Parts: sequence; structure tokens; C-alpha cells
Amino acid sequence: MGSRKQNSADARKEAMKTTYVAKLSDCPTSPRKMSLVAELIQGKNVYQALNILHFSPKHAAKRMEKLLTSAISNFEQKTGERAEDSNLYVKSVHVDGAAILKRFRPAPQGRAYRIRKRSNHITLIVDKRVEENAPVAEAVTAETENQSAE
Repeated sequence: MGSRKQNSADARKEAMKTTYVAKLSDCPTSPRKMSLVAELIQGKNVYQALNILHFSPKHAAKRMEKLLTSAISNFEQKTGERAEDSNLYVKSVHVDGAAILKRFRPAPQGRAYRIRKRSNHITLIVDKRVEENAPVAEAVTAETENQSAE
């Protein structure tokens, strides 16, 4: 393997150490229906997303809920931290099309209509939310103290 290819592979491996992923392959739900559920939870806090999925009437929400709990447990296994203390959120959810089973249904006058039973692949990424507001708040309070002293 060339050095450039080796360096990019090493960088990818390092990035995967801090990425907490759960994947579901060949889920027998259409990608359009599953992506509607995925949009509900993207960017939300993990436990808020679990509540949304648990009380959602959509059939695809049950599978997404199991996948999210799997991603949370993957985080706990990799880091050794508890998920409750970590300020986790759903970073991204990708829903991609998978194999389509093609079936035929009888139609009038000896014809046949095609039925496409769709399935999908889901990739769910969970990450820690970094608090960037704290350093900014300290800088603002320092500026206001300097102004009040003058």
C-alpha cells in the first residue's frame, strides 16, 4: 500500500474511534417511509429522540428505536461512559435504498401488474454535543467587567 493511501486509511481509522454508529441492513420498509421517521429525530437529544420514536404511530419508528438504542450501547461500550452523563445527540441518519423484491399481481384481461417490495439500509450516527458557548460567555463577562471598571 502506498504511503498516501496508508495515511488516509489511518486517518479514517482514527475518526472511527470517536464515531458511534449503528447500522441496519435490508430493513423491509420502503426508504421513503423510513426517511420520514429519520427526519423526526435528526439533530435531537438521544433521549428526546427515543421518546419521539416510542410514541410515534408510524410502523418504521419501532425499528428506528431499536437502532437508536443499539447506537447508544455502542457508545457506552466504546467509551465506558454512561450515556445519561454524556450529552449525546443524533448527529445524522442516512436512509439508502436496498434490494427490491419484484412480485406480480394478477390484473384484468390476463395481464399482470408488478409489485415492488422495497427495503432499505439505515446508518445512524450518535455523537457528543460539545458546549462551545461556555468560553464565549467567559469572554463576554470579562469584557463587561472591563467596561464597568472604566
